[in-house]
Amino acid sequence: MNGSFWKNKRVLVTGAGGFIGSHLTEALIGQGAQVKALVKYNSRNCWGHLESLSAKQRDRCEVILGDVTDSFAPRRWVEGCEIVFHLAALIAIPYSYTSPTSYANVNVQGTVNLLEACCQEKVSRLVHTSTSEVYGTALHVPIDESHPLQGQSPYAASKIAADKFAQSYHLSFGLPVIIARPFNTFGPRQSARAIIPTIITQALACESIALGAVEPVRDFVYVEDTVCGLMALAACDTAVGKVVNLGTGSGISIGQLAGKILSLTDKGKGIRIDPRRIRPKESEVMQLVCNTALATTLTGWQAETDLDEGLKRTAHWIGQHLAEYKVGLYVV
Repeated sequence: MNGSFWKNKRVLVTGAGGFIGSHLTEALIGQGAQVKALVKYNSRNCWGHLESLSAKQRDRCEVILGDVTDSFAPRRWVEGCEIVFHLAALIAIPYSYTSPTSYANVNVQGTVNLLEACCQEKVSRLVHTSTSEVYGTALHVPIDESHPLQGQSPYAASKIAADKFAQSYHLSFGLPVIIARPFNTFGPRQSARAIIPTIITQALACESIALGAVEPVRDFVYVEDTVCGLMALAACDTAVGKVVNLGTGSGISIGQLAGKILSLTDKGKGIRIDPRRIRPKESEVMQLVCNTALATTLTGWQAETDLDEGLKRTAHWIGQHLAEYKVGLYVV
């Protein structure tokens, strides 16, 4: 990462208290950026994962509590910022089946609100964070950026709409947008609504591992690599107007992943299928494996952390924070 590029850059990160957002915020501070970190408003004044920022880190970070669904506030957040990273979103797929309107409000309307603010304030770069879920079950593997988009869940549909709005603001108004499309990011701090923490927490604390479908294949990229990819894209002039995948290029089935984690944690436990964890038949995405060529061509970026090492770091962190997880409960 080019530290000189980020020195004293004025940056806004939405969704900064979340899993990827908190790692990104810390990385930007470490590179010398001056960060505005947007955390969803709550009455407890809780900053999410930013609660662990050191006093030195807080000196270079202004934490703002707000909500992207507010159409008036985003312009105040964006004011004075050169680069914006948009990560604020509802992301749990199961919850999208029961509360699709919430996903439209946050992921679509919230994105439009931020796009409009960025346009009005004439930011020099907006990195909009998408997801590999927008591709649906792969029609060809590995998946490149030209792959058709398929909304196989309300969550995926909301992210497709958000991506298209971001693209439209670039084409219609000249907003310098980059759409980053990470595949399955994992690592320390991730909640148990994601598959890797779900398996690890159960491996450490439960008698057996409850899973949904074990056949789907995913491309898992460690969070530090995803963060490096997002920052590399923000610093790349030739990435403006493009959609860029971020992944490893390797896939593993959920069943194989569970076996790997059980071996890593040295827990000889069985796996059982929990019907609550199974998606509707036509909604399940069976295969997502990333073609990383464009990201490498544009920025030189490649994922550097192999799956075994990433799982080892993640299991270690979760083991130290196990009390923070509702272990064994079905989390949407």
